[in-house]
Amino acid sequence: MTRAEARAALQRALELSRELAAIADSGEIEATIRLDADRLQLLKAACGTLRPADDHERGLLRQINALNAEAIGTLQHRQRAMARDLDMMSVGRRAMRAYSATGLRR
Repeated sequence: MTRAEARAALQRALELSRELAAIADSGEIEATIRLDADRLQLLKAACGTLRPADDHERGLLRQINALNAEAIGTLQHRQRAMARDLDMMSVGRRAMRAYSATGLRR
């Protein structure tokens, strides 16, 4: 891979990172996993060619890193929210069982 091709791969990885951050916001886990795998392949392909990286390339990598951190944070937030929702459903089910066991009828 030439340096120009590696830069193009980095640019495409940045575009995928932007898409990934947007999709993580919508909660589409399968699409997020697919995009992340595609992005990883681009980064691996460009990695060996871009040593040492110039300022432009380091800037692209910093942007990719920031978008990655944002997507991870979003997914972790969604995971915690889902866990809270499941916990509240469990509490509600236990309450329904407790009230229905008392035999009180209206």
